[in-house]
Amino acid sequence: MSQREVRVRFAPSPTGPLHIGGVRTALFNYLFAKKHGGKFILRIEDTDSTRFVPGAEAYINESLKWLGLTLDEGVAEGGPFGPYKQSERKAIYKQYAQQLIDSGWAYYAFDTPEQLDALRAQHEAEKSTFAYDISTRNSLNNSLSLSDEETKARLLSGESYVIRFKMPENVDVTARDLVRGEVTFNTNTLDDKVLYKSADQLPTYHLANIVDDRLMEISHVIRGEEWLPSLPLHVMLYRAFGWESEMPQFAHLPLILKPSGKGKLSKRDGDKDGFPVFPLQYVSPEGEVASGYRESGYFPEAVNNLLALLGWNSGTEQEIFSLDELVNIFSIERVNKSGARFDPDKAKWFNHQYLVNKSDAELAQLYLPIIREKGFEPSLETVTTITGLVKERVNFVQELWEQSYFFFEAPSDYDDKVVKKRWKGDVPAFIGEVAALLETATIWKAEELKQQVSDLITAKEQNFGGVMNALRLALVGGGFGPDLFTIIELLGKNETVSRLRKAVEVIPAS
Repeated sequence: MSQREVRVRFAPSPTGPLHIGGVRTALFNYLFAKKHGGKFILRIEDTDSTRFVPGAEAYINESLKWLGLTLDEGVAEGGPFGPYKQSERKAIYKQYAQQLIDSGWAYYAFDTPEQLDALRAQHEAEKSTFAYDISTRNSLNNSLSLSDEETKARLLSGESYVIRFKMPENVDVTARDLVRGEVTFNTNTLDDKVLYKSADQLPTYHLANIVDDRLMEISHVIRGEEWLPSLPLHVMLYRAFGWESEMPQFAHLPLILKPSGKGKLSKRDGDKDGFPVFPLQYVSPEGEVASGYRESGYFPEAVNNLLALLGWNSGTEQEIFSLDELVNIFSIERVNKSGARFDPDKAKWFNHQYLVNKSDAELAQLYLPIIREKGFEPSLETVTTITGLVKERVNFVQELWEQSYFFFEAPSDYDDKVVKKRWKGDVPAFIGEVAALLETATIWKAEELKQQVSDLITAKEQNFGGVMNALRLALVGGGFGPDLFTIIELLGKNETVSRLRKAVEVIPAS
C-alpha cells in the first residue's frame, strides 16, 4: 500500500432494492477501508432521473445499517467532500464536460434519438451492429462533421445535444486490476460514450463517476465485474483530464452466480427456489413484495460471513468470521477471478452456526415475542431452558416453535406413522400404568423419573424402546423432540399425566 489515504466508495443507484451482489460490493469496500485505516463512503449516483425509484435510497441506508457497515461519509453522515448525492452536484459536471470539449477530447453531437434508432434498424437489417465510434462519427450529426459556425449556431438556438467522448484511434489502453492483473483494451473496439446531456443538464454515469472519484479523492475503486468493460473509457478520461497520476486503483469483483453455477444470480432465481436475494424485504411502488434476509430470519453477521466467502477466501480452513475478524484478515489479493456459486443451503448453514453460538438467554429474548403471539406467557427462565434444548435442531429463530410448541400446548393430533409403528399391542394400556406411577411421584426431576419408569418397564417385562417412543408420541404428538424426561420435568406432573391419559383415551390402537 502507498502512503495515500485509503478512501473507498460504495456508489449505488437508487433504482430499486439493493441486490445481494451490491451488498457484497459494499462489504468488500468496507473491509478494505477498515483493514487499511481508511474511509468508507456512500455516494448516491442518481443522475439517471428516469430510473429513480422513491424509497430506494432509504432502503440502501437501512440495509447498510442493519449489516453494521458503518459509513464514514455519506448523504446523512455528511463529510468534507459533499454533497454525496450526484443530483445535488449538478453544477459541477458541466465545466468538466466543457473542459473536454475545449481540449479536443470530446465533441457535441446533435443526432436525435429517432435518427439513431433509424441507423440501428438499418444496420440490423444488414446483419450488423451500429456503433457511434471512430468509423462512423465523421459522417454523423456532430461538431466533428459540422463547421464551427454551424455548431455555434445550433448551440445558440437551444438545440438539444449530447457531449460524447472522442475515443482516439488504435490506442492500447492497459490498466492493472487488483483482482485480474494487467488488462488491455484497444480503442478501436470502443464507442464514443455520451458524457453529458443538455436535455436534463446532467452527466451520464461515466463522467460523473470519474469527476466525483477525483474530487472525493477516492484511492481504490472496488466494484462488480460488470463494470470491467467501462475501465478503458475511465482510464482514458483520467488521461484526458490530466489526472492519470492520481487515478485510483481498480478491483473488479467476480459475479455471484445462480445455484446452478450458470449465469448471474437474479431475483427470479430466489423466487423460484425460495430464498432472498435482497438484504431487506422490499415493496415496490406497485406493491410487489420481494423477500429479504432480515425478514427471513437471518442474522446480519451470518449474511456478512456468507457474502465474504463468495468470491474471497481466507487461505485457511476457517469458515466462521466476525466482522472484526474479516477486517483483520481481508485482502484484495485473495479475491477470486471466477464467479462464485450461491448455495441457499450453505446460507442456512451459516445462520445455524450463528444461532447455536448465541447464548440460550439471548435466543430466548428473540423467541419470547413469537411465543406471546401464540397466546402464551411463560417466564423468561423457562423459555431460556427450552431454547437451549432445541436450538441445535433449527436454522432460524422462527423455527424454534416447530421444535418446542409442545412445551406450551398439548398435541391436538398425533403423527399417523408413529401411531402405526408405536401405539400397538399392550403398549397403550401400559402408558396408563406409567401415568398412574407418575401421579404418585414426589420428586419431579428428570433423572429420578427416568429411573422410576425404567424400573416399572423392567418389572412388567415391557420393551424399553417401544415404551419410550409411545410416551414421546403421547406427550408431543410425534417422534421428535429433546430428551424425553427433560420434557416430562418441564411439563410438570399435572400436564404430563393429563396428556398421557388423553392419549390412552383418544389414540386408536393399531
